[in-house]
Amino acid sequence: MISAYQSALSALQAFGTGINSNANNIANSVTDGYKRTRVTYSESKPQGVTAQVGKDNSPGPSIYEKTDKGNELVEQSNVDLANELTDMTLTSNYYQANLKTITTQDQMLGSLVNIKA
Repeated sequence: MISAYQSALSALQAFGTGINSNANNIANSVTDGYKRTRVTYSESKPQGVTAQVGKDNSPGPSIYEKTDKGNELVEQSNVDLANELTDMTLTSNYYQANLKTITTQDQMLGSLVNIKA
């Protein structure tokens, strides 16, 4: 039973990192030149989930902006809000599922203690 707690807690940490990354990307979506971060999840031994955060260096769209030097080509952020919101919704659901795992484990452990008492 303890292993289910450990597995769910590691997943909560990993998905929390994912939600933070999504929030940061959304907050910086209008910042010129910002490169989005992306999170990849992998299995950790003996059981659990780890999150690795990396930068997506693909170029964002470029537009001409008027500056004191004349018109200059400025690279925009490479964040796609539709993808970020979709990813955040999925990650939030994964987070809630692992919270439910912990709640269920807690109820099962409580029932076991009551039976033995």
